[in-house]
Amino acid sequence: MPDVQIRIPGMPKEYPVVIESGLLSRIAPQFKPFEGRKVVIITDENVAPLYAEKVMAGLEAAGARPILRILPAGETTKCMEQLERIYDFLLSGGITRTDALLALGGGVIGDLTGYACATYLRGIRFIQVPTTLLAQVDSSVGGKVAINHPRGKNLLGAFYQPELVLIDTDTLNTLDQRQVGAGLGEVIKYGCILDAALFEQIEACGSRQFLAPLYPEIVARCIELKGQVVYEDPYDRGLRMILNFGHTLAHAIENAAGYGEILHGEAVCIGMVAAAAWGARLGVTPPEIESRIRQVLTAYALPTEVPAGLTAEKLFPSLALDKKASGKDIRIVCLEAIGRSRTVPVPAARLKEFMAKLL
Repeated sequence: MPDVQIRIPGMPKEYPVVIESGLLSRIAPQFKPFEGRKVVIITDENVAPLYAEKVMAGLEAAGARPILRILPAGETTKCMEQLERIYDFLLSGGITRTDALLALGGGVIGDLTGYACATYLRGIRFIQVPTTLLAQVDSSVGGKVAINHPRGKNLLGAFYQPELVLIDTDTLNTLDQRQVGAGLGEVIKYGCILDAALFEQIEACGSRQFLAPLYPEIVARCIELKGQVVYEDPYDRGLRMILNFGHTLAHAIENAAGYGEILHGEAVCIGMVAAAAWGARLGVTPPEIESRIRQVLTAYALPTEVPAGLTAEKLFPSLALDKKASGKDIRIVCLEAIGRSRTVPVPAARLKEFMAKLL
């Protein structure tokens, strides 16, 4: 794939997303703006052995001063305890506002590091180097940063844009198939809500084997789509909510199952099927769309059913804390067609009825 640079209009300024196969092996020029500054690399124990050395070498070659901080892997790391440990590490290291934090890893590391950037000294410089498909197509772009709370996912967070996003699509070669699947859930989401041609391309390929060679261009397309939405609604007050298609139920599943038991992208797959069914009940979504989404997810070996044991009683408390809630209503994202979506306010009591019928 030829080098691609996408400019993301942001608040307070736009920033580049550089997409390139093998980028980590020649990354030094991207770090010239950080010459002379400390750059703390936040990563996890799975990613560090694979890529930390390359990133540190690139920073050193650019004249920056890299510092490595390795955290435990997994969704449970995205918590207040780990956030406080990062603060302590930064304070002990004398990190100032002109220094930077670099998130090297998947969505957990990106979200946690970004929230630390947004809040430490009221804001320091932020670099994203996402290494999973899910982080590359979704969480590394747009400035949503957060940690989880025991009562719900991403309930403590901020909007804080990175200065730079660097994507080496070769990192996808080291992902296990479960992580690839989690990313594909978000890719399919983009097709559902914004790009019928993307959804049809995924349908036509029919399997991970035939879609895999297209991952670099798919990553670029998803980032373009998200960038357009974020530009129009940077603070998630209107249009940007459509990016949460499937997430209303997904976040509840993640919380009820225990963070990390079900991957975010897996939960989104289940949530998309439910959202299509709910949209049909509301008279917004054509009934055949649920079946079409199910077929695509099944073809790509992705889940479609709520795991056994997760009852409506277990799921609804988290559902009621959904960030799209307004008064007594919960706004769910519904499809008017493949590639076209909108939010619909649903009374909490009615959504609870939908949950009971789903399970």
